[in-house]
Amino acid sequence: MIQNTSHPGGAIRVVLADDHDLVRSGIKALLSTVEGVEVIAEARNGNELLALLETVQPDVVMTDISMPGMDGITAIAEIHNRHPEVRVIVLSMYDTVDFVKRAVANGACGYLMKDAPPFELEQALRSVMATGSYFSAAVAQRLLQPSEPTVDDELTVRQVEILTLIAQGKSAKEIAFELGLSPKTVDVHRARIMERLRLNDIASLTRYAVRKGLVKA
Repeated sequence: MIQNTSHPGGAIRVVLADDHDLVRSGIKALLSTVEGVEVIAEARNGNELLALLETVQPDVVMTDISMPGMDGITAIAEIHNRHPEVRVIVLSMYDTVDFVKRAVANGACGYLMKDAPPFELEQALRSVMATGSYFSAAVAQRLLQPSEPTVDDELTVRQVEILTLIAQGKSAKEIAFELGLSPKTVDVHRARIMERLRLNDIASLTRYAVRKGLVKA
């Protein structure tokens, strides 16, 4: 976790979250050229991001979706619940309608592609501060498209947690320990997940989790 809590008065205070140090450094360098914007802290995953927000008060969080540990979607939902005044912009390489709609449903007010032109970073920040939202033209188009059911439509929050850990290669015992459940309860959840998704093995569950953006391929 990297912190720097100093900021000039009146600046848009930004916290960056991305598990790639180079990407974060690049975004920070771009934002440092924008007048009236200050990156006050950085995080490498969702857990670090939530811990940071207990100590710093940004105006905007810019976060990736796919990160180790707590992913960006879960972190967005937590931020929305704990810090509703903080605006969240997703900065991702994924532009599928499922990703965008899940991010928005969980509280994101902006969505930007990582291959967007640099000026769009400033545009997104100023737009969410002025109007409360920002979606690039490509992403807005995705939002208008019909989508297959999202993972949140198909599974409960607990089942999504367990599926994510299964797809990360963790055993029932490890999952049980991490979530404070019994291994038997984890097995029951896994069986129900397979039944709901009509999938018959761990490999299929993992492919589903990758397709839905719960884990990286």
